[in-house]
Amino acid sequence: MTERNTAHYQEIAGRLSPSSKAFIDGRFVAARGGATFETCNPATGEVIAAVAHCQAEDVDIATASARRVFADGAWSRAAPEARKLVLLRLADLVRANAEDLAVLESLESGKPIRDCLREIGEEVPNTFQWYAELIDKTFGKVAATGEAALAMIVREPAGVAGLVLPWNFPLLMAAWKLAPALASGCSTVVKPAEQTSLTALRLAELASEAGLPDGVLNVLPGMGETAGQAIGRHPDIDLVSFTGSTEVGAHFLRYASESNLKPVGLEMGGKSPFIVLDDAEISDDLVENAVTSAFWNGGQNCSANMRQIVAMKVRDEFLDRVVKRTAQLRIGDPLDPETDMGPMVSDEQRNRVTGYLESGRAQGARTALSLAEAHGRASGSFLGPTVFDDVTPQMTIAREEIFGPVLGVIPVGSVEQALQTANDTVYGLHATIYTRDLDKALFMARRLACGTVSVNGFTEGDLKTPFGGYKRSGSFARDKGVEAMDQYLQTKTIWITTHARWS
Repeated sequence: MTERNTAHYQEIAGRLSPSSKAFIDGRFVAARGGATFETCNPATGEVIAAVAHCQAEDVDIATASARRVFADGAWSRAAPEARKLVLLRLADLVRANAEDLAVLESLESGKPIRDCLREIGEEVPNTFQWYAELIDKTFGKVAATGEAALAMIVREPAGVAGLVLPWNFPLLMAAWKLAPALASGCSTVVKPAEQTSLTALRLAELASEAGLPDGVLNVLPGMGETAGQAIGRHPDIDLVSFTGSTEVGAHFLRYASESNLKPVGLEMGGKSPFIVLDDAEISDDLVENAVTSAFWNGGQNCSANMRQIVAMKVRDEFLDRVVKRTAQLRIGDPLDPETDMGPMVSDEQRNRVTGYLESGRAQGARTALSLAEAHGRASGSFLGPTVFDDVTPQMTIAREEIFGPVLGVIPVGSVEQALQTANDTVYGLHATIYTRDLDKALFMARRLACGTVSVNGFTEGDLKTPFGGYKRSGSFARDKGVEAMDQYLQTKTIWITTHARWS
């Protein structure tokens, strides 16, 4: 999208009037108990809206609505072409409203408007369009049998899907889950993160305008311990797809085991390595990717490459250039298109990350650059970037997910040590490798225990490639790609015995 100036986005912010009620069965409604909670602008601390605080009874109502329409078949048994047309219209409506949605997300999350415009103007509608186009190009199978039988293997929508979203990429993660769920024919009950509920509510309104039947998409703002737990335990929700912390993901597994044994798809935390081998050229591209991988979205990214494992031979040059590039990052107003980094999503998150900075120093990491207070603390939840050197694999900052703007350099002496250090973690989401030797790249890529490995560039792939993690970073479920559909489809065998004989 074409970027405008700050005044343009401030004008949009001034006229926005987003709905803050729950969206159930095709209309906005207050939470049954009447409770609300405040959503705030983390750049200023100002209250944006009082949002419906949904509880278990609201989940009951929304689930009943989703179940009714699923059983009616208005969406679940609609012709593939009909579902495709609705999702294509939704993609067009997101594009048409992208600026408003981007400003709303920037206000609520603190994300720079430049990132919000790219994600919401391009990636979100492209996701709905991609899965729309997949709907009528997905086929079942016929198994080989003798003439006395016909064996068909078909895929059917799994039912009512509970989708629980994170706050770091609010609308993009909604699209990653909703697009394949809706393309599959499922009905949905969505719980956005309490910090970032407003864009999901607006998306539901646009979906209704696109022609999605009432009850297929329900959005319930609320807290994880109330609305989230109610979704996880609900006996009439057939599956849950969750993106968030490993700790909360474990709760959803417990909820499922104590209720109806629903399958749970998990995309969780990470401690992803950025590996620079001794033959790598410390180029502008490498440095840019190193800085982006750690500080994109303020480090509030599950695949952030905070652990930067660097060969001793190139460590000094690497560190010098990374520090200089990091010092150039512009921290400030999220609605300014020149801003590289806005605030943390909340004071709570800022304080959490500050605790890790203190831990790193106390355990012996050397501060190569500290811009934590670069923006000042007059208002907002700002926290600038920090670069640590002399990090060891045993330090807390090298083992726990920080989810903030922290980069730590871990020097290593060999390819084998780099691989061992990279795999020395309970997580397994992502890794980046820089080397000019393709054999080394493939050696590392095949042995790194993680869901995505990028070589000579930090990337999570594109929409066609699945995203998810090994170990405590996730389950076998994947977002993106055709693999995402597997979360929302069941496999059925239809075996027809034939007795007719024709002479």
